[in-house]
Amino acid sequence: MNTFGSRFQVTTFGESHGPAIGCVIDGCPPGLLIDEELIQKELDRRRPGKNPLSSKRNEDDKVEILSGVFEGKATGTPIALIIRNKDTRPEDYEGLRDVFRPGHADRSYLERYGFRDHRGGGRSSGRETAARVAAGAVAKKILSQQGVTVVGHAVQIGSIHAEAFDETEITRNAVSCGDKTAAPLMAEAIIAAQSEKDSIGGIIEILVRGVKPGLGNPVFGKLDALIAYGLFTIGSVKGVEFGAGFAVGCMHGHMNNDQMDSTGYLSNNAGGILGGISTGQEIIVRCAIKPTPSIGMPQKTVGPDGKERMIRISGRHDPCIVPRVIPVAEAMIAIVLADLLAP
Repeated sequence: MNTFGSRFQVTTFGESHGPAIGCVIDGCPPGLLIDEELIQKELDRRRPGKNPLSSKRNEDDKVEILSGVFEGKATGTPIALIIRNKDTRPEDYEGLRDVFRPGHADRSYLERYGFRDHRGGGRSSGRETAARVAAGAVAKKILSQQGVTVVGHAVQIGSIHAEAFDETEITRNAVSCGDKTAAPLMAEAIIAAQSEKDSIGGIIEILVRGVKPGLGNPVFGKLDALIAYGLFTIGSVKGVEFGAGFAVGCMHGHMNNDQMDSTGYLSNNAGGILGGISTGQEIIVRCAIKPTPSIGMPQKTVGPDGKERMIRISGRHDPCIVPRVIPVAEAMIAIVLADLLAP
């Protein structure tokens, strides 16, 4: 499926090395103030080529609003946004036409459809997520009118953990970490992996503030289930947890339960969601991000003919995609919330 949501719907289109990528947003309330600068600000956080820790693919990711906005305001009709691909090198992938890249969706796409786009993975490429960030910028604008904010940051890269959190630090370093001591160590870990023609994964945390209690539905419409679904549509996400997360597996009930007094909850191990419904506390979500699968180290693989071979992947790839996934994860959560809050 290429469409997400039911009342605030987002449809993305385009391929990694095609002419353009983009999205169509349906369900945006008329009169909402929207301009290209608002969307561009979010896209600039995700775009490649910004620093030595990211891919050398140099896309400016300039957004164009094609429809649905008049004199700076949403008309209530579908909003079409397009981002033209300018720094494509499909020739870099010609050698991958008849070989499967380990860790990529090459083989599973071929098994599913009997056909695949070998140019950077086509729709399965992380390039597609730029369209989600553009849509997420509109969703964030909707949420801001209700006092809801979404903030993401890196809490782990490789074995380096953030031990402190200062929100003002997130924009001061290349890894988007809120711990000024851990940030340079995370950068060093990325550079070390890159020097070995390898990659490295990590964990990001997203904090959602201002959601009133009562959002979400019991059983199959749980708020945490919908958020997890949105996050798992991001190709690099391999795990999602809320609040104390997997740590609850080694807790006793008296430790995990969020007790209450007349002032409210005394802890937030539930991560702001109980029974699938928001508690009014800060929603805390963490995502495990896998290492970039495109690496220069030799790896064993096969081709469509089943014959074994070795592969070394060349081209322009991130040694760590954690920092660039943060605005994507924020966007998906914002889209989920905008859909739930839509009239």
